[in-house]
Amino acid sequence: MQHVLSEQELLRRQKLEEIRNSGIDPYPAEEFLINASTVDIKQNYNRDKLNYKDISIAGRIMSVRDMGKAAFAELQDSSGRIQIYIKRDEICPGEDKSLFDLLWKKWVDIGDIVGLTGYVFTTKVGEISLHVQSLKLLCKSLKPLPIVKTDASGEAYDEVTDPEFRYRQRYVDLVINPRVKKTFELRTQMMNSIRSFLNEHGALEVDTPVLQSIPGGASARPFMTHHNALNIPLYLRIANELYLKRLIVGGFDWVYEFSRNFRNEGMDRTHNPEFTILEFYVAYRDYFWMMNTTEKMLEAVAIDLHGTPEVNVDGKIISFAAPYKRISIYDAIKEHTGVDVSSMQEEELRLVCNKLNVQADKTMGKGKLIDQLFGNKCEMHYTQPTFIIDYPVEMSPLTKKHRSVSGLVERFELIVNGKEIANAYSELNDPLDQRSRFEDQVKLMERGDDEAMFIDHDFLRALEYGMPPTAGIGIGIDRLCMLMTGEVSIQDVLFFPQMRPEHRTENETKE
Repeated sequence: MQHVLSEQELLRRQKLEEIRNSGIDPYPAEEFLINASTVDIKQNYNRDKLNYKDISIAGRIMSVRDMGKAAFAELQDSSGRIQIYIKRDEICPGEDKSLFDLLWKKWVDIGDIVGLTGYVFTTKVGEISLHVQSLKLLCKSLKPLPIVKTDASGEAYDEVTDPEFRYRQRYVDLVINPRVKKTFELRTQMMNSIRSFLNEHGALEVDTPVLQSIPGGASARPFMTHHNALNIPLYLRIANELYLKRLIVGGFDWVYEFSRNFRNEGMDRTHNPEFTILEFYVAYRDYFWMMNTTEKMLEAVAIDLHGTPEVNVDGKIISFAAPYKRISIYDAIKEHTGVDVSSMQEEELRLVCNKLNVQADKTMGKGKLIDQLFGNKCEMHYTQPTFIIDYPVEMSPLTKKHRSVSGLVERFELIVNGKEIANAYSELNDPLDQRSRFEDQVKLMERGDDEAMFIDHDFLRALEYGMPPTAGIGIGIDRLCMLMTGEVSIQDVLFFPQMRPEHRTENETKE
């Protein structure tokens, strides 16, 4: 579909042609050297010292106030905004004043990227500003930016909020909504904080395959592709767990990976088909150690980001200060439904689900029915960080059996603000038991469960060489970022969340 240009877009293209005809390159190749940023100037300018005399700065023009032979404007660089003052006689010394009238008044638009040199001063009303002595057009913008209103302090009060526009054109969202950029800066700080914690405790960051012949390590529907050279089907990974455990078999004591995973499932405020998980595995540890380590790490991250373990999420104060509450999944279900399901088998569980209006179709085995009950009736009640522990064996095909309670495994999920943030085990290292659990998953697959696990024969072979007792965890980085930044939608912590294509093909339209 051909894009129809707006009046403004046509006008900017006309200006572009005029600029080129005047001999000015609107997209110059040579570098423009910068020696200051807006935030640096505002934080460190001293009026008495008259510092920042020879400044070179670049950014977008975000507003203009024309005053005849002079103008005030606002320049935005990667760190913030600053007022600039431009005087015609200084930009265009000598007889030719037409360049100022053309380049600045007629040809430069809001959104254009310019390079400026000059000196910093303070206006009569006390605003730190840049007195421009030279101007160079670095990039002509052909599409107008949406206008966002700001108050006297520079805070936006009329932001563009349409999610369709913001998520599809994130590059514009970042330009016009400064707080959005802050969210993604906090995301990087959060990941760096986690890295520092793990590295300081002796962990090794590693990489494992994204393309896998067996989609293992989780119960999820995979994306499938084809490798032409090998002529085999491959899957985008749903988890990196089984590869990290292979490294524990190989002799590493503590490994971790920020893993880009892909699951061909639904989309909502907490799910995106492409997402980031942190997984780490530690030899000779168990799930009790992992709970202690997880709460210490998350408390440290919150303090690194905010100076306090408390964060504000949608008006709720959530404290990541250790220790966290611990409750078994059976006790949680009993507490919130009044039903004790700890000794129930599949058919009884299905009846309970039907009675409580919880979806329970024939493809669901015991484990999935319990998961449905907890997810629909309990999960939303846990706002403060809570470890849900001791799951039934049917829910956890990769987890070591409980050391003291028959029928359970040593597993926990961390629930915060009503959503699962982490999933962890004392890892199953008995190869015969693991094979049996995989075979049970195949039976579920034959019943129609498209999220059941495949048998990974190479992983079983690795376990047969011997894997030491191991604790492992997966932490949802996107969901954790939502908590640490106070965002309520996963789309707001992903630069480019998945969306339908803007322009559908002719065949798609017919379908």
